[in-house]
Amino acid sequence: MPAQCSAEQFLFGTVEGRAVVAAFDAGTVTSDAGALLLGATDRAIGLVRRFAACFEDGRSAENVEHTLAALVGQRVFGLALGYEDVNDHDQLRHDPVLAAITGKLAARRSDCAPLAGKSTLNRLEHAPAGEPTRYHKIGHDGAAIERLPVELFLDAHKGGKPPKRLILDLDATDDPLHGEQEGRFFHAYYDCYCYLPLYVFCGRHLLAAKLRRANIDASAGALEEIARIVQQIRIRWPRVRILLRADSGFAREELMAWCEANRVDYVFGLARNARLVEAIAAGLAATHAESEMTGRPARRFKDLLWSTLDSWSRRRRVVAKAEWTKGEANPRFVVTSLSTAEADARTLYEQTYCARGEMENRIKEAQGDLFADRTSTKTMKANQLRLWFASMAYVLICALRRIGLKHTQLAAATCGTIRLRLLKIGALVRVSCRRIKVAMASACPYQAEYALAHLRLSRAAF
Repeated sequence: MPAQCSAEQFLFGTVEGRAVVAAFDAGTVTSDAGALLLGATDRAIGLVRRFAACFEDGRSAENVEHTLAALVGQRVFGLALGYEDVNDHDQLRHDPVLAAITGKLAARRSDCAPLAGKSTLNRLEHAPAGEPTRYHKIGHDGAAIERLPVELFLDAHKGGKPPKRLILDLDATDDPLHGEQEGRFFHAYYDCYCYLPLYVFCGRHLLAAKLRRANIDASAGALEEIARIVQQIRIRWPRVRILLRADSGFAREELMAWCEANRVDYVFGLARNARLVEAIAAGLAATHAESEMTGRPARRFKDLLWSTLDSWSRRRRVVAKAEWTKGEANPRFVVTSLSTAEADARTLYEQTYCARGEMENRIKEAQGDLFADRTSTKTMKANQLRLWFASMAYVLICALRRIGLKHTQLAAATCGTIRLRLLKIGALVRVSCRRIKVAMASACPYQAEYALAHLRLSRAAF
């Protein structure tokens, strides 16, 4: 952020006979010099340009101060840098580095800042679905925005061999609400009023973020999202094998039957019941005896060919885990389309199914680091748009990590850690007629990672 010059000085005692004096007189200074890497990442993947193309601008061109691409970029970059609210942009609109990566250093009007303030960005976040209206000059195409993360995921593999198999993780989570937002319902499991967004990831790649009311089944709308994503993927990679992975909230006949009819494998958790527990009673007794004898947890696995009394259309493979731990039984079950030849019971459960827990870390990044849970506007459409902006900020940092930080100590860092280590760097900015010099702090401990990321992103942009 730029510093305001002041003659006032602040004395902080002495050190070895020298007075420690501070003042706001450094001139044009930013705390976000690492944002230049975000600009390089955007040039490498074209996120802002493609995201802006999902909006329609109905404003009079001669009166436009801030282009649609600049508005979209400013909001996405701001979220990636840790500025969660549009209110923050009343100060950020003067930041020289943010202005540089959005491609606009000065306003046409003398009374206007280079970048947009909170009111203009607020109108962007409330852009209605469809064409612009008389009172909302900017509209958005929701279907196009939904397709974009999958397109960026596919482009991330461009130039290499198509993957042989993809694992798509599905999960629902709570998005607590503290106002009177549209679609607000109380969810007994989470014990709060909330939304229930649906996320789809492939590894670290975010493929879908769908905002939903909380008075629904966890799997509601999952079939439509998966059908859309699978269709997009198979247009590019028609032979790729796809495996869906999710907890018991998604083990529904409609979704499993669709997978079986469309060459999509699945492994879903299965809620236990008395019939299932009875089927592994002998295994539980054996693990109980083993645990009592060794003093350690014990587990065994069993394959079942299973059908429900009336909800399933066919018999399916169920893998049961008979476990005794902490002095009590802990039976678990998963249902899958994979055969025993492809994965034995233990491997299927421990290596394939349990790995889905990693998706929870991705959701924490999206909601904790990129503010995907800041759904505080009145309407669900506006809150969905906010969720998409946060999702694009996640995709941007994910691309920085994937392209620029591979094989470095930050290769597996969270979005929040990358922001702290590489983006939040203080710098003095000097603007001349020939160049913009960003003089970053010499004591920055991650200069090697910064330099390597810059080199790799520069190469990726060509």
